[in-house]
Amino acid sequence: MTTLERVKECLGKIKKENCKINALLEIRPEGEILKEAEEIDKKIKRGRAGKLAGKIIVVKANINVKGMNISCASKVLEDYKAPYDASVIERIEKEDGLIIGIANMDEFAAGFSGETSAFGPVKNPVDKTLITGGSSSGSAAAVAVGFCDMALGSDTGGSIRNPASICGVVGLKPSYGSVSRYGLIDLSMSLDQIGPLAKNVKDVNLLFDVIKGKDERDATSRECPAHPPQSKRGEIIVGILDLDCLGVDERIKELINRKVEEISSKNGWKTKEVNIENIDLAVETYYPLVYVEFFSATRRFDGRRYGKKIEDAAGPEVLRRVLGGGEITKAEHEGRYYNSAIRVKEFIRAEFSKNFRSVDCIVSPVLPRLPWKIGEKISVEEGYAMDVLTIPSNLAGNCSISVPVGKIDGIPVGIQIICDKFEEEKLLGIARAFEGD
Repeated sequence: MTTLERVKECLGKIKKENCKINALLEIRPEGEILKEAEEIDKKIKRGRAGKLAGKIIVVKANINVKGMNISCASKVLEDYKAPYDASVIERIEKEDGLIIGIANMDEFAAGFSGETSAFGPVKNPVDKTLITGGSSSGSAAAVAVGFCDMALGSDTGGSIRNPASICGVVGLKPSYGSVSRYGLIDLSMSLDQIGPLAKNVKDVNLLFDVIKGKDERDATSRECPAHPPQSKRGEIIVGILDLDCLGVDERIKELINRKVEEISSKNGWKTKEVNIENIDLAVETYYPLVYVEFFSATRRFDGRRYGKKIEDAAGPEVLRRVLGGGEITKAEHEGRYYNSAIRVKEFIRAEFSKNFRSVDCIVSPVLPRLPWKIGEKISVEEGYAMDVLTIPSNLAGNCSISVPVGKIDGIPVGIQIICDKFEEEKLLGIARAFEGD
């Protein structure tokens, strides 16, 4: 299938089905897209096309794509047109990836279900009554329903892996610093990472290879090793995370354990139970960091330079985090809550490093429970607990991935695989085994 044929197929699906699931907020002008597809096909015929030639991509609405409406799914920025391309977009376009549109999301990435968008919730392609997961909800749904081949999301505490699991696609959170964040309107500067989603590990790997690497405009970015050290033990040892204190649905536990046993037996791998000390404090550690860093980042949304004042136009979850961050940073607290969270973050990072001396990867479910219905009333605490298994990887800065491994009551369930920092090559190899390649 040519790029032009593939684009027409995607556009047809979008026109027919996006109104039902609300995954995309904006599509590029059709004539512009078709012209670019024709140019890519000409490059392919001449043998001069880039690595992403023929691949159709959507981008989360908090990553700048020049000339497009990068609203962060908020009324605050609903009229904001990006004046430049994020570094990841420059790299995609250099390799002839075709960006087709902008994906819906939780407002300012402040959410875990895909319901907080100012432009309506994203509906799950598997069951439109259910949440999609968040905050990269539109990116995951667009891949799942076939609006694109790949998507970019951002992950602060599970925002790629959470919706990837619920929608039955693959989602990678790279190591912190492995992908430039230049051009990302971030939620939490010390935790956020841009990453790819696709229907299979091969395509996730392909997109990651294009966007990874050092960027002079992002001081936190660095080059990823081309070939990280393989297992020193000559075989893969899979660490199985102890879930006793994390409130995981027994059906999800059983499904994940069966899959680990099956794949380990098939490949001759060993397994070992892993305990990350104080992992039950991850959620309590994560939110003070997010609240403070989000509050700091949103001071630019003052209604003077662009957009509306965030306190006047944002939804309740965004305001909760802005007000919470403002309270924590008051002078009388002298930074004690933020600094305490930093100390626990460092402790969790050290715990992961210690465990990776004896195992190659650590596996767990992505989510502790199955998704609820859109509009169903749940407590803030229940919602925040959705990321109890994914947040630790962000705190530690490790790479991690969600891969579909089965269904419960017809709902996709993903396994989370975590490897040490900058071991994406090893991680993706293990993920391919779980995928069944």
